[in-house]
Amino acid sequence: MSNEAVESIQAKAQVDFECLEDACKGIVKFNLVDVAKKSFNVSCPSCRKLYDFNNDLREKLNKLLRLIMAVREAESILGDCNVSVNVPGGEVKIPYALLLTRLNTMITLNVGGKKVDFHLWVEPSSPDTFR
Repeated sequence: MSNEAVESIQAKAQVDFECLEDACKGIVKFNLVDVAKKSFNVSCPSCRKLYDFNNDLREKLNKLLRLIMAVREAESILGDCNVSVNVPGGEVKIPYALLLTRLNTMITLNVGGKKVDFHLWVEPSSPDTFR
């Protein structure tokens, strides 16, 4: 992803995961937009372990960022989009925008031979989004 594209993103997409050190229960947090920067690394606030993601992990996180950007670009039609759930009495339509505000988003990736859940928190682009 180009630096211009990264700089044009106004969203805050915070990612967090549990520190991988056995004795530490710290939560490592970073802005997903920062992953595209060449000098990106992050450290645990509790034990100060430094995390420097390899190219494969960074590319997966960058794909997640592009997905968020695509959803952001589609914001104007989200009010018209629904997810349909079939139930015994028929069909229930759930507004897509409501799902984005009520479901927890995470991506599970392999980090150093361990499966790690990266939790994603995205700030809406406007105060009226998802209302």
